[in-house]
Amino acid sequence: MKMSYTVLGTNDFEASVKFYDRLFEQSKPIQCFTTDRMNFWQFEDFAFAVAKPFDGEPASSGNGTMIGFDVGSNEEVVRLHKKVIELGGTCEGEPSQKGPRFSGYARDLDKNKLCFFM
Repeated sequence: MKMSYTVLGTNDFEASVKFYDRLFEQSKPIQCFTTDRMNFWQFEDFAFAVAKPFDGEPASSGNGTMIGFDVGSNEEVVRLHKKVIELGGTCEGEPSQKGPRFSGYARDLDKNKLCFFM
């Protein structure tokens, strides 16, 4: 079994799509498509999406929830962590060696926690 996709809720759909479009611009998704409430970025092995919650209630970040992106190099960890901050996200842990992995932690515009690691 392997993970196939991840969906994060957003309270500002347009801002979130712009944030992730810019974050992923050098990652080159295979395709990208949108509906009235969801935007998907399809990569080789998984899909990532942001969505307005189906139930119409406000989106919230989960306590203890984190999405990890294996980005292939320490340089890419640093670049993506820096890009999140440039795009208005916040730092949750500077890129560095943490145990067996080099990783950096940040939060997006909706406070969803992201980890970029090698």
